[in-house]
Amino acid sequence: MRTGLVFIFLIIWIAIPALGQKAEDEAIKKLIADYSLARETQDTVLLASILTADIDQLVSSGEWRRGKEGAFKGMMRSSSGNPGKRVLTVEHIRMIESKSAIVDARYEIYQADGSIRKMWSTFIVVKNKNRWQISAIRNMLPAKPSD
Repeated sequence: MRTGLVFIFLIIWIAIPALGQKAEDEAIKKLIADYSLARETQDTVLLASILTADIDQLVSSGEWRRGKEGAFKGMMRSSSGNPGKRVLTVEHIRMIESKSAIVDARYEIYQADGSIRKMWSTFIVVKNKNRWQISAIRNMLPAKPSD
């Protein structure tokens, strides 16, 4: 009987953190999906709710966007000037601690002419008041391999 209880306790001890991490991963994936939706629909209300006040973004052109106001202006200008369906696919989440993580995602923009702009995005996300928010974004264009 005692061995059975120890075994059950051990299973619970192992399973609970894994279930908690799965829930955090799903919440972070939803955050990135919400970001993609907000960009596509130019929804500044949604953006305001998912970005930290001190957000900073480095885009593939080399432009820095700092703070919500700078980020909003740049994002809206970019979405208008480079229209298309934005798809972010989370490839990897690395928890730094319980309230921060690095998120790597494939970033594709399906443009009206049928072409696809393929990039990578890295997000730094933080948990504020039990809600995940984006604190930093780095967009990168893949470089062609050297010979």
